[in-house]
Amino acid sequence: MPERKVVVGSSGGLHARPANLFVQAAARQPAAVLIAVGDKKPVPAKSILSVLSLGAVKGTEVTLSAEGEHAEESLTALAELLAQDLDAETPEGSDV
Repeated sequence: MPERKVVVGSSGGLHARPANLFVQAAARQPAAVLIAVGDKKPVPAKSILSVLSLGAVKGTEVTLSAEGEHAEESLTALAELLAQDLDAETPEGSDV
């Protein structure tokens, strides 16, 4: 299962708005994606409650893992999104 580590770039971390943007993007991916902080158990990236429960703040390193068709592409898209400041008006390259 491919993995990618990324540092959360949003100034407020993965709180409501950034988490929602991330979850929506994860739900559009063809691969099943998990996200984890540290040694905690990975949670589904398309679950808003699970993502919020991670408590990821700006600068937190998270691990994304994906399984299934187009796993690498899914990881790349989500890692690029998480690295941005999702508290800004519109994330780069986003259609949200």
